[in-house]
Amino acid sequence: METRHSGRALRSYLGGAAAARVGDEMSGPALLLAGLAATGSASRAAAVPAALMVSAAAGGPLFGVLLDRSARPGRLLAAALGGYAAALAVLLATLDRMPIAATVLLGVLAGPLGPALSGGWTSQLPRVVTAGTLARANALDAMTYDLASLVGPALAGLVAGLAGAPGAVAVAAALICLALAPAWALPRAPAEPAKPAVRRPPRAPIRADLAAGFRAIHRAPALARATTASVVSCVGAGMFITCAPLLGAASLGGAGHGAYLLSGSAASALVANTLLARRPRALRPDTVLWSAIVLVGAALLLAATTRPLALAAAAILAGAGQGPQLTALFAIRHRDAPAHLRGQVFTTGASLKTTGYALGTALAGPLATRSLPGALLAAAAFQALAAVSFALVGRRRDPPGHRRRSDERYGKRPHAIG
Repeated sequence: METRHSGRALRSYLGGAAAARVGDEMSGPALLLAGLAATGSASRAAAVPAALMVSAAAGGPLFGVLLDRSARPGRLLAAALGGYAAALAVLLATLDRMPIAATVLLGVLAGPLGPALSGGWTSQLPRVVTAGTLARANALDAMTYDLASLVGPALAGLVAGLAGAPGAVAVAAALICLALAPAWALPRAPAEPAKPAVRRPPRAPIRADLAAGFRAIHRAPALARATTASVVSCVGAGMFITCAPLLGAASLGGAGHGAYLLSGSAASALVANTLLARRPRALRPDTVLWSAIVLVGAALLLAATTRPLALAAAAILAGAGQGPQLTALFAIRHRDAPAHLRGQVFTTGASLKTTGYALGTALAGPLATRSLPGALLAAAAFQALAAVSFALVGRRRDPPGHRRRSDERYGKRPHAIG
């Protein structure tokens, strides 16, 4: 009975996560297209989704604090999802009726709700499944990100072509709303054990909880190095995304064809995570994370040749690394994050990764203008730096027996450790 109940809960969780994340991936391109149609300016149109992304990165840690403090985190997630969907509708309505500065300000105000779709949702997974099934459920959860990356932008383009850019924004908001019921149904936080009737100390201020989340990442060596390596790796990934249309123009016959590279990478990530979900405990997540970073670095070196066949192979290799890299990162967070700070660890980590992507995007523009292969080599260098940081960060602070205890917390049998 418990297994069947857990299976239903996991299906509801994954269905809601997939719908919300596809809607989120749709919303950026759809808002960009709607802004371009309303303002006629590419820079003004890009300002709205950029405002959403930047404020989401800044607001991630605070949302994590609120999530960890909530007795019903699912209801907080549902409220955030509903607010985000409503914000998309408001942004669409104001694009051609208000000055662009006012619309950008609305985007800044709505952005902090965005972490509900990513790290905030993923942080609740251990409450949905049993410890023995967490590894496989984690791989399936990571696949929803791959699916969203593959389907979201393509669906935005399809709906925009059929019903216009406003229709694409509306569909994105509707998909996010489909996740409201699964979010509302997520289990409540475990009740604290009963204590004698004594005067309870006042709750720590929010700023203290924010500091506690960052300290939790810093003090757990495996968590610190996984976070550091993933953020540095995201700088290189952001550079590749920026270079994709330039690669399309230079080698594939048109800037728009660069999207094929990103689609191929997302499809490869989905396939890789599908295979990983079949044997989620075959390798330690730390090993998977480091190996995946090296694989992405090799893909970027291959892409630097700018030859069409090499670019196709690079996209496949990059996806084969990026998919398992995300799965392994989530596994390390689930394993090593303190239960009472899990929401903060996930949303703070997601915010730092978003910052890494943004930095990579900013660096790639001027570098690619001078030399496209040079920009890709720089992206590969960031992957090498990520691998080195994973090998070095926190190693001196690893307590004796850390590997064995970490794997036991994640559900691996001690004798299966390689």
